[in-house]
Amino acid sequence: MIGNKTVVYTSGTFDMLHINHLKMIEYARALGDILIVGVNTDELVASYKSTPIIPFEERIALMKAIKGPDIVIPQRSLDHTDKVDKLHFDIFVVGDDWVGKYDYLKEQGIQVVYFPYGEGISSSRLKKRIYNNYKKLQEKVNNHLPMDAKTKGNK
Repeated sequence: MIGNKTVVYTSGTFDMLHINHLKMIEYARALGDILIVGVNTDELVASYKSTPIIPFEERIALMKAIKGPDIVIPQRSLDHTDKVDKLHFDIFVVGDDWVGKYDYLKEQGIQVVYFPYGEGISSSRLKKRIYNNYKKLQEKVNNHLPMDAKTKGNK
């Protein structure tokens, strides 16, 4: 808490910004007076999953440009123990794909909320969809001639 204001902290990779990112930020915004958003650095993300498609500098700029966050900062660690004292947040919001991971913050008096993404879009699903569509297009291009077609090199 800062000056009787409830501080909410949320964080994520925010790669390939999509509607579920916006829903979580909107939800976190509604829980308090000040919203701080941490954006995972490329190095941090690479330590637990594939490298983001969108570079860190662009992802943090996108977070700064959208409505909702009061403060946007780089996040270099998934351990938030030290951030509690530095940022004075009261509530931590994260996607429900991390259920249980941040329960240790409760011992520091932090309310932990696992935001229910539900069914729908995710950056990982977007990447997979793009990859699958690219593969289909590539196969179509590679197989654009019938197998029995005569070409200059195949007489």
